[in-house]
Amino acid sequence: MNKTLWLLVWVVCTSGCTLARVDVTVLSERSSLENQILGTYNAIDREMLFVASVRGVDASGRKSETPQHSQQHQDAVMAMQVLAFHEDDIQAFKMLGWIGENNQGLLSMFDMQKSTIPPELKEFAQRYTKQEFETVITQVNQAREAMMQRVIDMNESLKQTNLSQIKQVFAKINTENAKPGEAIQTLEGQWITKK
Repeated sequence: MNKTLWLLVWVVCTSGCTLARVDVTVLSERSSLENQILGTYNAIDREMLFVASVRGVDASGRKSETPQHSQQHQDAVMAMQVLAFHEDDIQAFKMLGWIGENNQGLLSMFDMQKSTIPPELKEFAQRYTKQEFETVITQVNQAREAMMQRVIDMNESLKQTNLSQIKQVFAKINTENAKPGEAIQTLEGQWITKK
């Protein structure tokens, strides 16, 4: 070892300094309401997986009874299924510029411009009539609203009066998840393209 390195080791050892391990915890930038909503959403997602995995027969081969759930629970599971079913179509609609994420946590429809469609989406775009397109968006928005309602139902601290806040949190999450080039609405109501 060279003299400089030995000198550095000697200074560290004799000066009483120690190299302590420091654990740094970074707190989320999300608000407590956002964390509450995300936690509820994840719980509903787990419930949907549980419902999908329930067996129709017990270990001895006899038909087993399915557990009974509240209507709100069933609505939330159905909403998750609708969202999952239409996920690919919604993404394609966004790429086509036919829809955008509004500031209320829902989708807003724009004109179905079919003149400037990228080649990879031409076949997809030709399959949809205006009525079919509107039906899909309506179903997705109804499913999103059911999820918002389920968040209220599952959290004692939330009431129906919190719905506008919940919508804003859903809008923020949807905006964060939007891809560059997709239309999003600012809190002020202006439509912009996400960068």
